[in-house]
Amino acid sequence: MGRAFEYRKARKFKRWGNMARVFTRLGREITMAAKTGGGDPSTNPRLRLLIQNARSENMPKENIERAIKRAFEKDISDYKEITYEGYAPYGIALVIETATDNPQRTVANIRSYFNKFNGSLGTQGMLDFMFDRKCSFKIVAKSDMDLEMLELELIGFGGEEVFEEEGEVMIFAEFQSFGPIQKYLEENNFEIKSFQFERIPNDTKEVTEEQRKEVEKLIDRIEEDEDVTNVFHNMK
Repeated sequence: MGRAFEYRKARKFKRWGNMARVFTRLGREITMAAKTGGGDPSTNPRLRLLIQNARSENMPKENIERAIKRAFEKDISDYKEITYEGYAPYGIALVIETATDNPQRTVANIRSYFNKFNGSLGTQGMLDFMFDRKCSFKIVAKSDMDLEMLELELIGFGGEEVFEEEGEVMIFAEFQSFGPIQKYLEENNFEIKSFQFERIPNDTKEVTEEQRKEVEKLIDRIEEDEDVTNVFHNMK
């Protein structure tokens, strides 16, 4: 197994604080996708997959429909996706993805968390060399599925790793391969349960248990912020 498999096995995927927060963030992503590519899932691949993500989180149908409708309201806030980068204590690199209608508020909050927990907020792009951007899909395993054959098929579309996880199949690929792989999976009648964009560290840094707790305090505080959608780090 490769690096994506090890990353997936090691990373703790924390559920956002409560279901209300989950739905708020999913709704915001759906609204942004609909505003960019239109409100018809059949012609907007990103929206189609986000709706599937929302369904996998048991988001009510009316919430999904409301999020799509909101994209075309005149008073809709202009949400932007902004990435922040910095260092937690002990040199642990953090990449923070946000979706915000008020960048000034968001950056002020992020900076305050770094300051409070002995970290330092850096400049955008400074950690690009430390993380590889990937896309991942979780699909339902078919009864006659051959993982090796599927992996060979997907290599031509930018696929890198295919492995089974708790009865479902994970696919990792280059970031720019998202569209071609989604198209392949849909055309070949694979049921896509969810997708994500990932940042996988090129190398991980060892810390003691005491240091880990200190770093996790900062990560936990950042993840609690309503504007934050993802936090990636290189802590082993």
